[in-house]
Amino acid sequence: MNYYFSKVLNLNFDEAKEHVVASLKTKGFGIITEIDMRGTFKKKIDKEIRPYHILGACNPNYAFEALQKENKIGTMLPCNVIVQELENGKVEVAAVNPVASMTAIDNPGLLELAGQVEQMLKEVVDQL
Repeated sequence: MNYYFSKVLNLNFDEAKEHVVASLKTKGFGIITEIDMRGTFKKKIDKEIRPYHILGACNPNYAFEALQKENKIGTMLPCNVIVQELENGKVEVAAVNPVASMTAIDNPGLLELAGQVEQMLKEVVDQL
């Protein structure tokens, strides 16, 4: 089982990121964190990388339900989605596979919930 699923887009970086955020919204996800790895590396260690953002996507209803099933699940939230510019100028979007990460927890109810979130994230990535 892959720990992520991805798709390459023929959009510029900013357009791709906007498209991802809008697509996530259609499935009830909001972005609660955003990390600009390029800016962070430049500021903290004076290193250059291509544009690379980590979006912390959260569907509040599913996050609430997950917390009811497993009170330490916050260590694995939110669902990370990356948007990165590739060397060829295209942009790759990749989302964590929540089922892959949740298999570390012995909680069948949580695994079932992760399967539902996985399906939604796959649909978002597939529809980009």
